[in-house]
Amino acid sequence: MKKFLIIPKNIVTANPESEILKNHAVEISGNKISKIARADEFQKSNYEKVLEFPNLTLIPGFVQTHIHLCQTLFRGLADDLQLLDWLQKKIFPFENAHNENSLKYSVKLGINELISGGTTTILDMGTLKHQEIIFEELMHSGMRAIAGKCLMDVNNLYPKFKETTEENLNSVYSLAKEFHNEQNGKIKYAFAPRFALSCNEKLLKESKAMMKDFPGSIYHTHASENKGEIEEVRKRFGKENIEFFESENLLDKNTVLAHCIHLNEKEINILKNNETAISHCPSSNLKLASGIANIPYYLKKGIKVSLGADGAPCNNNLSQFVEMRLAALIQKPVHGADEMDAKKVFHLATIDGAKALNLQDEIGSIEEGKKADLVLLDLEKSFNSLSDDDGSIYSNIVYTSGKENVNSVMIDGEWKILNGENLVYDENQIYSEGKVELKNLLKRINE
Repeated sequence: MKKFLIIPKNIVTANPESEILKNHAVEISGNKISKIARADEFQKSNYEKVLEFPNLTLIPGFVQTHIHLCQTLFRGLADDLQLLDWLQKKIFPFENAHNENSLKYSVKLGINELISGGTTTILDMGTLKHQEIIFEELMHSGMRAIAGKCLMDVNNLYPKFKETTEENLNSVYSLAKEFHNEQNGKIKYAFAPRFALSCNEKLLKESKAMMKDFPGSIYHTHASENKGEIEEVRKRFGKENIEFFESENLLDKNTVLAHCIHLNEKEINILKNNETAISHCPSSNLKLASGIANIPYYLKKGIKVSLGADGAPCNNNLSQFVEMRLAALIQKPVHGADEMDAKKVFHLATIDGAKALNLQDEIGSIEEGKKADLVLLDLEKSFNSLSDDDGSIYSNIVYTSGKENVNSVMIDGEWKILNGENLVYDENQIYSEGKVELKNLLKRINE
């Protein structure tokens, strides 16, 4: 088993004590963190490789709990629209036009952007066709992911983009059998109905029931994102969105709901009582004019909250740094300058994301026995503060840093970015091929 040592300037652990360690080293054995101790306690000669980073800060890899890799190719093509128009006029036609090649390059571009920005785990909502392409590329890249085919058997917005209930159920079960727990558990399956308006009740309930055959899987859907969406849910089901999901027994600790902006008190209590997690996507919520979720209140109520960038056409990037910064800033005018402080938001981006996915025993913090999903940041690239105290480090990460501060990224004990060198993708190649595939996709729409 390979064993090596990482000696950074600081270690931001996100452990239960929120420790920030100085003059410490992390021992990696295989794909796990085997020991954390003061650097002078390790005998360097015992290691084949000792990596010293005297100016870099080690953090847990970011966990993003709502992503659409299939949409990365559409960045910049669906701007300045609200949700239902955005879906009807742009996203559903684009996703329907995907073939295997265009989907592959959309996923490559998305994964590359995520890893380069320090994200090591994602919860991805796939698309209706060619979902196996997404899994194949996730496995090729080494990304840790919970992912699944997007389920749709109702589509009044764009009727060409749907399948029958039985087609959905048969394909999703087959995909889960093939890909759940692949790569020694690094890949898991997500049962992913698009949202309440895109699925009949049989598809919602039977896809949820399938999860008993795939322990560790996640139920992942959108909820209460847009007022127009909520009004349509009321018309169709006679209930609020979250009330409807509860009536169908879809909510539990294995469910992650993206957005949840417009909730009443009853719905908030339903989520708390069912231990259901919310994926907060501030950039997307602002850009689509959907609203601002009352995250400080959700947290006070004890609801699990994590962060996600959503898709490239409604963001328009996939940076966890951007989501952290916005998650903090948009709440302060209403809740006060001391609300959503940098430390709290950093935890939403790391350990709380792991908790939302029930992976807190494996990832999300730097602790002995956990998987070696690690990121090295050069916080000295930005002149932030002469202070090196704990508060300054969180502030620098959340309010000041970005992709340019990411020096190295490790997933499952393997370097994906090392000293700025991308070890997974040739960026020039995937950008070039991506442009070709987008051009061909747009032709298919217009044919």
